[in-house]
Amino acid sequence: MASKVGPTRIETTSGIEVKPVYGPDDIRDLDYERDLGDPGQYPFTRGPYPLMYREKLWTMRTYTGFGTVRETNQWNRRLLAEEGVHGLSVALDLPTQMGYDSDHPEWRAEVGRVGVAIDSLADFEVLFDGIPLGEISTSFTINAPAFLFLALYQVAGERQGVAPEALRPIVQNDILKEFFARGACVFPVEPSLRLVVDSFEYCARVMPRANPISVCGYHIRESGATAVQEMAFAISNAREYLDRALARGIDIDHIAPRVSWNLGAFMNFFEEIAKYRASRRIWARLMRETYGARDPRSWRFLWFAGTCGSTFSHRQPLNNVVRATIETMALVLGGLQSLTVNTWQEAFEIPDQEAMLLALRTQQIVAHESGIADTADPLAGSYFVESLTDEYERRILALMEDVRSRGGMARCIEDGYVQRLVLEEAYRHQRALETGERKVVGENIYATSEEPPPTRLYHPNPRSLDEQLERLEEVRRRRDQGAVERALERLRRAAASNENVMPATVECVRAYATVGEVMGTLREVFGTYREPIDIFA
Repeated sequence: MASKVGPTRIETTSGIEVKPVYGPDDIRDLDYERDLGDPGQYPFTRGPYPLMYREKLWTMRTYTGFGTVRETNQWNRRLLAEEGVHGLSVALDLPTQMGYDSDHPEWRAEVGRVGVAIDSLADFEVLFDGIPLGEISTSFTINAPAFLFLALYQVAGERQGVAPEALRPIVQNDILKEFFARGACVFPVEPSLRLVVDSFEYCARVMPRANPISVCGYHIRESGATAVQEMAFAISNAREYLDRALARGIDIDHIAPRVSWNLGAFMNFFEEIAKYRASRRIWARLMRETYGARDPRSWRFLWFAGTCGSTFSHRQPLNNVVRATIETMALVLGGLQSLTVNTWQEAFEIPDQEAMLLALRTQQIVAHESGIADTADPLAGSYFVESLTDEYERRILALMEDVRSRGGMARCIEDGYVQRLVLEEAYRHQRALETGERKVVGENIYATSEEPPPTRLYHPNPRSLDEQLERLEEVRRRRDQGAVERALERLRRAAASNENVMPATVECVRAYATVGEVMGTLREVFGTYREPIDIFA
């Protein structure tokens, strides 16, 4: 009886062919000192720290922010006190992300649905009640209003008696990827970039422990990009931000160490590991050899990551626990510094607390029971992994050079080039799923003919909106309206000139100006973004 023959050609999701067997010839050009180095040594391919997780495990986070700020506060306090969480990761609802108050008539239906609503400092005071901001780091998935969230965090810290230089907020603030990956962009490209650089400049002077940007490959990948596109576009975004900061006179060693990263993991296990290792090497060489950074901290590629919800299936959803575990192991073997694991429910609903706790337990089991955290970069020297790492480095650099030759990411976004590449890849990915070329268990293979529908679906509590609107109304009633108007006018003048908007934003926050008022003031000055008419033209 003839044996079954497998596919004649197997590729990663980035189109890199995987050979049946790898051997010494596949890494014959590898030089240990030049290309790898020990963990904690340039070019940091094997990790940013000598002992990696033997010295300190990654920061364990779980995504929170569903419901009211009061409910989120209670859940976060439990996570910090009882569940082994070391840092917070807060989701914001769509009105907040787009810079509108909760009572805006076009956005009320979205209040508190995919994250917590933040309208003013009063919400921050509730969100962090009893949570010592001087002792933890907090990550916010926020982009266009990121500068405003830095100001909110600073003033919330002041209310707790914590000096700005002790605070450790992390704001995504990667506005360029919003123009081609998520769409949560408010202002046109150039003023959006100005706000990013304003936050760099301000944090270097006032909040030196803050991470004023978390460059986000995660959302690029989730929008349909390949692993190569994710990293090439993310690093190109970072270059755009750094180039503009340098043009303003900010020293590279004052900002590069505070650049963090937010990456994703898909299900091709070894592709993801190679992607992370290659990206660390690219960044180290870019910072030292191209930008001339002298501080070794500037060469380190430090990253937060999440398992990718788009790889999960709404069919046989408990299978997603297995997918989350595989992606978690890839992330740990790739050498991350902070992690959130998506819940099995996220393919079809906003997760409940039980699912979020299971997701947290997933990474805790990987950390404490699997053994893969016991030694640094345990896959180093693998013929397959080292060959794949080199190939991903070559392809990422080639795409980065293509972007550079076209004028950089800002220009490529304005003319629709990046959007076109990502949409084309998203289409190819979907077609591969529909044809069965890419297999998903329970989705297009091993599907159950009479699968019952999910029994637990998220239903927002209508009381959540009432509570949010009541607090917003109380803020407007009790604040000094004259102080608010003066602060907003100062912000308007700063935005209309070359002045850094951050000090004026902090003044607005102290006066209890709302998110909608601050962002509305800047809309009057900057205008709003409009999509290219036809990116396929």
